[in-house]
Amino acid sequence: MTAAIRAPSLDIVPVPETRRRQFFHDPAAPTPKGLLPVAYAAVRNGEGQVLLVRRADDGNWELPGGRVDIGESATAAVVREVAEETGLVIKVTAVLGVYTDPGHVLAYPRGEVRQQFAICFHAWAIDGDIQPDLDETTAAAWFHPDEALRLAMHPTMRQRLTHALTEPERVYFD
Repeated sequence: MTAAIRAPSLDIVPVPETRRRQFFHDPAAPTPKGLLPVAYAAVRNGEGQVLLVRRADDGNWELPGGRVDIGESATAAVVREVAEETGLVIKVTAVLGVYTDPGHVLAYPRGEVRQQFAICFHAWAIDGDIQPDLDETTAAAWFHPDEALRLAMHPTMRQRLTHALTEPERVYFD
């Protein structure tokens, strides 16, 4: 008997209890005890595509990026995070927006609960081959804008991607 080969699903995957959980305007969300500073990049290539990664914990697609470490600038963090998650070297070109919605709460298995404080940048890929890290990301790929907007993603990430693709010259604040 031959096993059928299936393409990876673009649907949302259940979150294992050993990983973070995201809440978005959910009355059942735990109360944050602090902020989580993160930086993401809307990375483009010369063909007009945008780079997205698929998260290992929930299966959603998102802009590459992550936590800003102590002693690190937001731009240095996003360059580091994109390289770690995708293998690409990027050049940050502009601020896309600052996203601080108090209704976006992240809860981690050891009890850490934070409100996300995200800075998003526009960037260009300048070197490297796409290779997901297979730890935080299970896939990394270039998508045409119309295709990218149809992928499964968290509502906050969809908002950021939409902003990056529809009005790239505007800086967003919330």
